[in-house]
Amino acid sequence: MKITKYYRHVKTTYWKTAFLIALAGLFLLPSYTKVEKTGNNVFEITLNGEQVGIVSDTKEAESLLWQARKEIARSEDTLFLTDAELSVTGHEAYFARFTGEDEIVANMKEVLTASQIKTIQPAFTIKINQLMINLSSVQEVSEALQAALDQYQEGQQFVAQLGPDQTRELNVLTVEAKSAVEKKAEEAEEQDRPLMAGCAKALADMVKDTQAAKELTFDDFDYGLTRLSYADNVEIVESYLPTDQIQSLADAKDLLTKEQDQQQIYEVQQGDTLSEIAINCNIPLDKMIELNDSLEDENSMIRVGEELVITSPEPALSIDRQEEVYYEEDYEADIQYVYNDDWYTTDTQVLQQPSAGHRKVAALKSYHNKKETETEILKEEVTVAAVPKIIEKGTKIPPTYIKPISGGRLSSQFGRRKAPTRGASTYHKGIDWATPVGTKVVASSAGTVVRAGWGSGYGYVVYINHADGRQTRYGHLSKVLVRVGDQVSQGQKIALSGNTGRSTGAHLHFEILIGGAQVNPLNYLN
Repeated sequence: MKITKYYRHVKTTYWKTAFLIALAGLFLLPSYTKVEKTGNNVFEITLNGEQVGIVSDTKEAESLLWQARKEIARSEDTLFLTDAELSVTGHEAYFARFTGEDEIVANMKEVLTASQIKTIQPAFTIKINQLMINLSSVQEVSEALQAALDQYQEGQQFVAQLGPDQTRELNVLTVEAKSAVEKKAEEAEEQDRPLMAGCAKALADMVKDTQAAKELTFDDFDYGLTRLSYADNVEIVESYLPTDQIQSLADAKDLLTKEQDQQQIYEVQQGDTLSEIAINCNIPLDKMIELNDSLEDENSMIRVGEELVITSPEPALSIDRQEEVYYEEDYEADIQYVYNDDWYTTDTQVLQQPSAGHRKVAALKSYHNKKETETEILKEEVTVAAVPKIIEKGTKIPPTYIKPISGGRLSSQFGRRKAPTRGASTYHKGIDWATPVGTKVVASSAGTVVRAGWGSGYGYVVYINHADGRQTRYGHLSKVLVRVGDQVSQGQKIALSGNTGRSTGAHLHFEILIGGAQVNPLNYLN
């Protein structure tokens, strides 16, 4: 019994001692601080859901996060993006263990690094029409744009020079092809400008004008490339992009210089033919026919103003250039016309046959990419004069021809037929329209009636001679309304259709004769 009481006493003493030691530790240990009871006085900082430290002032949290970001940015070569959701929770306490600033910053850096979104680095974006190319440096931009120029020059007579786009308010760069020679000349002129004043400047201008007036020889020209320029608007802007969106310099050069199919529209001009359009637009004729529903084959009719879809290979960045060239060639003189007011425009006669001449030429040729667009003759010397072709042609507008009846069904075509009416020719010399007896028949064109009456196999018939030497015939009529010698106008009523003569039914037989021979009327009717 005594032993049990003794152990109880010892146990009670142990716990009292432990409590006193713990209480003393709270006051004496440096990691814990006694705080005043004034409401929320201890603040727990959480970053992206992770506790990073405990502070006594909420203002510390934001400044420590800024410090952590700053240290990460200083150690990274690229733009560092990360989520940063900061929260501060306060509560009241008598004692608290506050976290040191260095430890909190280190904890924040660890959380931010673990929450990094994606590495983004500075880049430069080239925009040309709808194409956008992203490169890592302005040097690569310059090299890519230089590659577009180098396709058309040997060496680097022209270089890509970047500069601010004066038409834009924002910080946008553009590019121009600058001649090294031209640049040096501009610099020299700028240096000499103060000296070029008064009499000295006037004298220099006189010398310059005198030199300009001097007639040049073929040896005076600087043959070769004279101008190179970008044909498309180029915009260059600085940007920040993920690494996987930045292209290599080799890929950028390929995009800028490789020819691609660009759909274009061509408007048909006077004198154009399909074959000439195909040659000039550098497109196979069969491909052009395939692209246009209005074209059935190489013989399809085209009209001035008609729009044709063409596809010509073009690079993403087009280049214009000019070259001075020397060449010798045979040439044809322009055709000369002698106009005859008594002839129709369809009447022509060659008065003189042509022969080619020979000449020496210094010319300025303009190109858009690989296609020649213009030739300007700078100097020409004819060694053998060309003889022009001389053609006499009429000026009068020839008569037109219209269908002689309204309506009707085309019942017999011009040409050979298998089963004609008994006694009729197997070769049909006109065309027939089936139409009821009594249908109005009009003159197809203005002219003079030379026959009106019965015509054997034709039945009742009318012949009309026209001013262009042609003749029209109207057969199987039921009634003739004109007489020989009458002058009739186009569309004037001359007869009624019928079923007379060698005929199997009510219809109108119609012929057109040129030089006394029948031709297919359908080829001449408007």
